[in-house]
Amino acid sequence: MRLDLRTITVIVVLAGLALMPLLAWAVDEPYWLRFWSRVMILALAAVGVNLILGFGGMVSFGHAMYIAIGAYAVGALRFHGVEGGLPDLLLAVGAGALVALIIGAICLRTAGIYFIMITLAFAQMTYFFFISQEQYGGDDGMRIEGGTRLGPLDLSNDATLYYATFLLLCGALLVSWRLVNSRFGMVIRGARSNEQRMTALGFPTYRYRLTAYVISAVICAIAGALLANLTLYVSPAYTHWTRSGELLIMVILGGLGSLFGPVLGAIALLLLEDVIAHFTRHWQLFLGPILILVVIFAREGLFGLLTPRRQRSHTAGGSHG
Repeated sequence: MRLDLRTITVIVVLAGLALMPLLAWAVDEPYWLRFWSRVMILALAAVGVNLILGFGGMVSFGHAMYIAIGAYAVGALRFHGVEGGLPDLLLAVGAGALVALIIGAICLRTAGIYFIMITLAFAQMTYFFFISQEQYGGDDGMRIEGGTRLGPLDLSNDATLYYATFLLLCGALLVSWRLVNSRFGMVIRGARSNEQRMTALGFPTYRYRLTAYVISAVICAIAGALLANLTLYVSPAYTHWTRSGELLIMVILGGLGSLFGPVLGAIALLLLEDVIAHFTRHWQLFLGPILILVVIFAREGLFGLLTPRRQRSHTAGGSHG
């Protein structure tokens, strides 16, 4: 079987991520382990955002609040002396799903610029809610005492956290692939193109879109729980709209509507940030023009560049990945 460039890239990137801890150990660079853990955590969140943005056409400027909810779930439990990994995961997933169900049910009554603005408004409300929680540090944030333990697995160990994140990222990609290439994915993509037509065909598009929104939020909440274990710190700043903007950039940079694009986008954005920051404190000044050039000359993102030119018109906005 002949593999195309996109498939080879996916295999190489995932194999590289799987072997990164061994490389970090061989060259005695523990920083690499934490850096690539952060990359994969944000890539996981970007995969969640891509489900509604790339395939559903829903531009959310509030998805960072679900990262914060997942992170605060871990921090709050630890603050109240609750140990163990199962409560962490149950609270992160449950709280993320419940909040997304309520907010999504309201937001999805709107569309276009109104949807963007209302998700931004909810993100700001969440930001001020966490600031008001003085017992959890308020505006200063909160240190977390100890990481999550899942049976014999202790996520306060860098290598354990790394591979847990890697497996969850692979799981999220697999779930996204199954969803996108199912009847569910067909309805979501159809509603993005022409919701009235899909409704006329008898599909309850509102319920489908709300389900996609909740799944997307849950993935981000899981990413938040992992981020809390990586930094052992949680802050209201996690909910800021600029954090949501970074997730959107990762999705667009990697390739809107491609399953693996968000992973490439997260890797590219964080690598650029890390490299440029070594030379100047004003790294954002140089990162901006680079992103503009990518958007202008690679409209289908980095993953789209791996698609043969004759196929690009057919795969734009499709479900390949």
